[in-house]
Amino acid sequence: MLEKSNAVILNITRHTDKTLIVNAYTERYGRTAYAFPLGTGRKSRMQRALFAPFAILSIECDYRPKEQFQRIRGVELLYPQQLQFDPVKSAVALFLSDFLLHVMREPEPYPSFFRFLSDSIMLYNAMQEGKANFHLCFLFALSSFLGFYPDVNTYSKGAYFDLINGVFTVTPPLHKHFLSPRESEDFMLLSRMNFRNLHRFAFSRDERRLILDKIIEYYRIHQGFSPLKSPDILKMLFD
Repeated sequence: MLEKSNAVILNITRHTDKTLIVNAYTERYGRTAYAFPLGTGRKSRMQRALFAPFAILSIECDYRPKEQFQRIRGVELLYPQQLQFDPVKSAVALFLSDFLLHVMREPEPYPSFFRFLSDSIMLYNAMQEGKANFHLCFLFALSSFLGFYPDVNTYSKGAYFDLINGVFTVTPPLHKHFLSPRESEDFMLLSRMNFRNLHRFAFSRDERRLILDKIIEYYRIHQGFSPLKSPDILKMLFD
């Protein structure tokens, strides 16, 4: 039976000469991989053009849980996609969608996360100011869905942030994975961000680079994934 689910596209890869694989995070099924035939007709070309990182779509398929790839029967755009017309936003969408492929591994649906993801993408599409801080705010908030959101209640001026235990301490931890008091202060600022006040946080280029590197280190400690290439693209864009 054909079923529909709202979905956020994460990435698109060519599987064969005749098939694309579309990885998406869906509202009904969680993380899902779809097979999309590369037809030559006008309808196929129009649907294929909708598959961009962070596009929000409705996907119809004959859903079969045991299949590796679900077969797409129809695609509909749910929200106008503007990210590809802005080089900074487009690069950020590519980076974050790649990041989600590494950290959102479980196939089970997570409705509250899907709402967070789709709502934040819609806000980012419309955002004019503060867009250089979006990925920092997004990644900080994402940690709450994965179970290792920093304990900001332990912060005090001059504290160190313990990347392993996710808490601020008044003395350096007895391991190397921690932030200096200056780095910890910047890290703490992320907890005060939301997608509507990003323009109020004026990080320098070097501060933004360092914060991103430390967030990625924090995720690697708690999630464990291979190095990402896409942060380098962001660093060049924000120079």
